[in-house]
Amino acid sequence: MFTRRLVIAVLLAVGAGGSALAQSDPLPSWNDGPVKKSITDFVARVTAQDGVDFVPPAERTATFDNDGTLWCEQPVYFQAAFALDRVKALAPQHPEWKTRQPFKALLENDMAALSASGEKGLLEIVAAAHAGITTDEFRKVVTGWFANARHPRFRRPYDQLVYLPMLELLGYLRANGFKTFIVSGGGVEFMRVFAESAYGIPPEQVVGSSGAVRFQMGANGKPELLKLPKIEFIDDGLGKPAGISRFIGRRPIFAFGNSDGDLQMLQWTVAGPGPRFAGIIHHTDAGREYAYDRQSKVGKLDKALDAATASKWTIVDMKRDWKIIFPTEK
Repeated sequence: MFTRRLVIAVLLAVGAGGSALAQSDPLPSWNDGPVKKSITDFVARVTAQDGVDFVPPAERTATFDNDGTLWCEQPVYFQAAFALDRVKALAPQHPEWKTRQPFKALLENDMAALSASGEKGLLEIVAAAHAGITTDEFRKVVTGWFANARHPRFRRPYDQLVYLPMLELLGYLRANGFKTFIVSGGGVEFMRVFAESAYGIPPEQVVGSSGAVRFQMGANGKPELLKLPKIEFIDDGLGKPAGISRFIGRRPIFAFGNSDGDLQMLQWTVAGPGPRFAGIIHHTDAGREYAYDRQSKVGKLDKALDAATASKWTIVDMKRDWKIIFPTEK
């Protein structure tokens, strides 16, 4: 798989066990400047064993939002694009969807109405559309979709629209003793299909929104987990610190997001003792990707941008700070 080879290449380039100070340029796709320096300086501080800010490896937890932070999220969340195709395939079995939102918006390709429904609307679509399917069947459906679906603008598979600078950052952190987690409002079972091949993050280190499942014996006599039309947990906004506490059990010292949905995760991260890092990706490059913030229905960045400015968190200006956005630009 293209993205898996890329992750391996990035990890080899960074090095499997070097220290922060030993790497000449661990982030080659980042332009030199204060943003890149804030990252490398922080990693150097917390990994210097004789330094006052040294953090033991067991406490080096880093959390990342997914949509808009690790890969593109426009013009709609990629899971919404998946749900669109899935709902259309299942629509003949559900005539009530023709008049019920947000299904009506999906079936009519009304992206504005779909975006307005937000992540809660997406989760409702996923929960209802996949009721009655087992978790194993769901993984097969998602895997097949990634193999065939293409982004409407870039005309490439969705899992090729990961951000190369963030792949480098993930590899750089892991090479320096960090454990990296995804903490996202997206569906956890959807993200676990691609997270390891795309980012090098194993399924057990993915925290996301989840639907209820039920254990049962299948028709073949083997046990299975059946997905139910019920949302169990929404890992967005206020839910992100709760999800970190519930599923990770350790407050991160390093966190990255890109929207108001990440604000509480970033606030929770920096509120802890000792050295802390909070980063925001500001989408400013309409030519190579997209430019959006306060008025966007997808990945709205308003309150979090103000908080980042006031608190002097690291704000990544995509157009200014990244030499390359997507791996296919290389």
